[in-house]
Amino acid sequence: MKIKNSYLTIVCLFTAISSYCQGNPPWNNPLYIAWSSDGITFNTPTVFQDSSGVPSVIKWKGDTLVAVFQWFRQPNPSPTWDRVAVKFSYDNGLSWTQPASIVINGLPANYQRPFDPTLTVFNSDSLRLYFSSSNGTPMGGLDSTVNTYSAKSSDGINFYFESGERVDQPFNRVIDPAIIFFNTGWHYLSPIGSPQLGAYHYVSPNGLNFTPVANIPSDNLHNWTGNYMIENNSELRFYGSGANIWYNYSPNGGIWSGFVNTNIQGGDPSVVKISTNNYLMVYVGQPYTTDILETGCCVQPIQIFPNPTQSYVNVKVDSKLVGSNYAVYDQTGKSVLKGKISESTTILLGNLSEGIYWLSIEGSSAQMFIMKKE
Repeated sequence: MKIKNSYLTIVCLFTAISSYCQGNPPWNNPLYIAWSSDGITFNTPTVFQDSSGVPSVIKWKGDTLVAVFQWFRQPNPSPTWDRVAVKFSYDNGLSWTQPASIVINGLPANYQRPFDPTLTVFNSDSLRLYFSSSNGTPMGGLDSTVNTYSAKSSDGINFYFESGERVDQPFNRVIDPAIIFFNTGWHYLSPIGSPQLGAYHYVSPNGLNFTPVANIPSDNLHNWTGNYMIENNSELRFYGSGANIWYNYSPNGGIWSGFVNTNIQGGDPSVVKISTNNYLMVYVGQPYTTDILETGCCVQPIQIFPNPTQSYVNVKVDSKLVGSNYAVYDQTGKSVLKGKISESTTILLGNLSEGIYWLSIEGSSAQMFIMKKE
């Protein structure tokens, strides 16, 4: 369940899935990933990311997938605790980069940290992140000062704040937004409160200026906390939370046809249709039995610094990786540098242009770093 409000206030909106909310803060849950041939029956899930919540996954530029989520890697506080993070896949979800915290440039200094991230694609190759925040931090929990805001990016790491609220309900908070472009316009959805209250529905011609339309009705068994997915040009789906993760389907985003249960127990799902008969779901799994699993105090298999960098990176690895081959890839997937790893290696980046790169070492996941010029 998207429990991305204030981590000081744990609110359960749906008693039927209380194991995902009351008494189980979001840093005590993993994200899981599962696959399906029909979007209904999914295979055995595996861990996608430890100590995280609020996933949003989209397709971008062919076979690239981008996933954002709220990240709770210790220590607290730190740049990885309760921050929006991103992971990339360049093989349609079979493998993923390590998470990296995003940066929202221009976010007013008095605004609380972004939460409830939702990703969309606009202008065919740019990304827009919608998120919850407020001018100052509300005292005593979420209130009507919490609105939906947005920021845009060309690389998925560095975002630029777009001034003004996208959606502002004057007498209620808006959290857990879901946004998508379907056919001729943008659709925005946010759960009103308890499941039977349904969801707010807004539409927009440009993804920036939203107008309210009729609310989406519901019942006490179906919580509209989740994400949109396009099945085809005549069917928009919304995957939401309940005793089982479910979806509902609509020809226009306003009239919904009925609930269909999946076989997955969890919350706050995000589903991507990779291709015909191939669906990927990332969702919040059941809480750990022994508190936080992922910590930042433990030694990571690969350490890269400085990051961002201007001309070189130092790489430290576990002994098991010493002697492995490495390659540096740019954003197009092209290999731009190669070599062999020692226990402590300095890689000179030469004339590489500013941008995002990945260091891939045999036997370990790819690590992201950023080149910045003065």
